[in-house]
Amino acid sequence: MPAGTWRAAALLALGCVSGWGDGSGPDALLGVWASELNQGPSVRGELTIDGRGSNWRAAIAGFDVAVEHEKDAVHFSLPGGQGEFRGHLSHDSGSIFGAWIQPASLIHNNRYASPLQLFPLGTSVWRGHIIPLDDRISFYISVQKKEDGSFSAFISNPEANFFRRRTYKVERKGPAVTLANDRQRLPGTFDEKTGSLSLRLVDFMPPFQFTRNKDESAIGFFPRVARDPGGYAYRRPVADGDGWETASLADAGLDPKAITAIVEKILDANLADNPAYIQSLLIARHGKLVVEEYFFGFDKERPHDMRSASKTFAPMLAGIARDHGARLAPDTLVYSLFPQYKDFARWDERKKKVALRDIMTMTAGNACDDNDDNSPGGEDHMQDQEEQRDWYKYTLDLPMVRDPGGEHAIYCSADLNLVGGVVESATGAWLPEFFDEYFARPLQFHSYHLNLMPTGEAYMGGGAHLRPRDELKLGQLYLNGGVWNGRRVVSKAWVDESIAHHSSFTPAWESEGPHEYGYGWHIHRLKVGDRVFRDYAAGGNGGQVVVVIPDLDMVLGFNGGSYGEFGKWYRWELELVPQYIIPAAISSSPR
Repeated sequence: MPAGTWRAAALLALGCVSGWGDGSGPDALLGVWASELNQGPSVRGELTIDGRGSNWRAAIAGFDVAVEHEKDAVHFSLPGGQGEFRGHLSHDSGSIFGAWIQPASLIHNNRYASPLQLFPLGTSVWRGHIIPLDDRISFYISVQKKEDGSFSAFISNPEANFFRRRTYKVERKGPAVTLANDRQRLPGTFDEKTGSLSLRLVDFMPPFQFTRNKDESAIGFFPRVARDPGGYAYRRPVADGDGWETASLADAGLDPKAITAIVEKILDANLADNPAYIQSLLIARHGKLVVEEYFFGFDKERPHDMRSASKTFAPMLAGIARDHGARLAPDTLVYSLFPQYKDFARWDERKKKVALRDIMTMTAGNACDDNDDNSPGGEDHMQDQEEQRDWYKYTLDLPMVRDPGGEHAIYCSADLNLVGGVVESATGAWLPEFFDEYFARPLQFHSYHLNLMPTGEAYMGGGAHLRPRDELKLGQLYLNGGVWNGRRVVSKAWVDESIAHHSSFTPAWESEGPHEYGYGWHIHRLKVGDRVFRDYAAGGNGGQVVVVIPDLDMVLGFNGGSYGEFGKWYRWELELVPQYIIPAAISSSPR
């Protein structure tokens, strides 16, 4: 179905044209159904620590618990594992800085650490505001009648892309409803009196309750609701005190026709098989934010799962640690930094040669390949196994399969996570606090959330949740040579080395060209006409991509929901950027 006709078909499915059928068969299910859940966590809001006297107390969400304090360290836990705070008192500011740790849940199977600053209210009393990562999940089912009289459905899930828009045959016998294809059967019930639909979609959760969407208000299903009938109209982003200056397209020298074209491509995409399932698009040029567009229910304050795009933070933290005096260099030997482990399984003399550079460039030579289901070091295998819950130790114990170093990179999340372990070992810092003090606060981040390993340390192999505006700052920081708004965050020497070519991946597409890799940065060359533009990008599953194009003084960011659909989101940088965004810049720039 052509993209331009999809919206009319969706409205027809909603019953806006021909009614709902006689109610006796699948006709009664025609339309879009929504199940939108936000299940907590319940512990959030105002936290007060009262340090008057020797017995400190913390009050939050109805809890009143004892606080441990020794020297500058401050810590407390809620009963039942419902949350934990780790922080320290800053004598310079009088504030307590730290992180709130929320428990794992059915939706988020890891704990997450969120930054928290408690300001002094008076003598020995501090107050702050906990903003946890929401346990949010939503599903949308679109049921349509086919030309042969049968009924089909697809399921959309913005947060994780469960079901990946696979098509299901819809059957109904009385109250019993089934969605089925060759892969699975999804049983449910339909209550005619209440007009509600119940379906069991995932084994680890109870059935989801769906309500019919009659007025096109399902903001997570449609790219946008209540669209202007006149079409997309560009608006300059609004400055909101997070460090971004803003400018118009004209100020930035960007062609509005090209920008309009890519936004309309997102808005008009076929929802049943969406090749541009983009949830945010941001562009900065000449250091100013000029495009800020959100889709499918996302907005500027909703943190987005960066997936592997947050791998790039690990080498950056290594550079910051080095700048602040840690004895680290690209040729630092990795195994020497983990003296707490008395021995290593599957010892191989080649392990003595593994350097920080090797784990930053995915050339460590160990048995780790995320694209091989049988690889012992693959991310899923490492996280699912129960024998070794210390993932640093698990990675160091992997067998070697080749010499470390060299040109050929093998995609390995465990190695980039191990870079975080190197930073922890060299600095003695807890990574969430180090990240906050030396990166997030200097870059004026708002709320964000770092996923934790079973040991309580930050997992640097991916999965941080950030606001898109804050994600984009990573690219701008590197484009500026390590400076954000006049403040040096990481040295220019480390930036230059990080974005240089150190290794290469086998290209995924014939048209891709060389796929080089720096320290956590993917490097491509994008051809537009007779010109070639070198970019470097932080990229993650589903379409989480921060792209820097130095020749155009431009940073752009995508967030997307095409998780598990590599053939879709991987093309956004390689195809959409040279088709729309680069032409928007060069059409008004001198050659």
